[in-house]
Amino acid sequence: MKRICNSFQEAVADIQDGATLMVGGFGLCGIPENLILALVDKGVKDLTVISNNCGIDEWGLGLLLQNRQIKKMVGSYVGENKEFERQVLAGELEVELLPQGSLAEKIRAGGAGIPAFYTPAGVGTPIADGKEVRVFNGKEYLLEEALVADFSLVRAWKGDKMGNLVYRKTARNFNPMIAAAGKVTIAEVENLVGIGELDANGIHTPSIYVQAIIQGDQEKRIERLTVRK
Repeated sequence: MKRICNSFQEAVADIQDGATLMVGGFGLCGIPENLILALVDKGVKDLTVISNNCGIDEWGLGLLLQNRQIKKMVGSYVGENKEFERQVLAGELEVELLPQGSLAEKIRAGGAGIPAFYTPAGVGTPIADGKEVRVFNGKEYLLEEALVADFSLVRAWKGDKMGNLVYRKTARNFNPMIAAAGKVTIAEVENLVGIGELDANGIHTPSIYVQAIIQGDQEKRIERLTVRK
């Protein structure tokens, strides 16, 4: 049995100022939106956040950004957030941008206990500044170090009381690798089921990676709504 939290405030109670967080999701798809809201209410600050992007204005990680709770953002895409742009240009936010594949592999490597790897992505660009470059089979590769976090916040479709998780469709995105790369992983699930109710062959994140779990309803906002005229 994993720790099953009774409130989202309880779930984030151990996250303190200065913590490094990994947060699952891609745009607004698959984000642990209630855990993020609990962090906004808690008011923790000076956070380093590792996530594909920083949400949008007024929702997701954009709420933490708007509240000046993020000190540094590590991600691959920032195009949907005007406040992000403003803070960067004003020198209020430290940012490390990475090729999306490199970001994904840095997180995956962190979860697998691999300290670093070589990749051709970023060679000959500002991404390579200050990083080791080696030649393999006549081609240059850049050394990228793995990423780990104090806490990983993920969102799953189903979870059982052992902490096994199943993601739904594209909401799977960054969540499985982020679940593995946190020292403490907190899972927000849409459906909490009993032990044995999940098909063992369909589990995406095994329970060994999860320390706490909580069930909640999500708004599932659409990042960019397009409708017929």
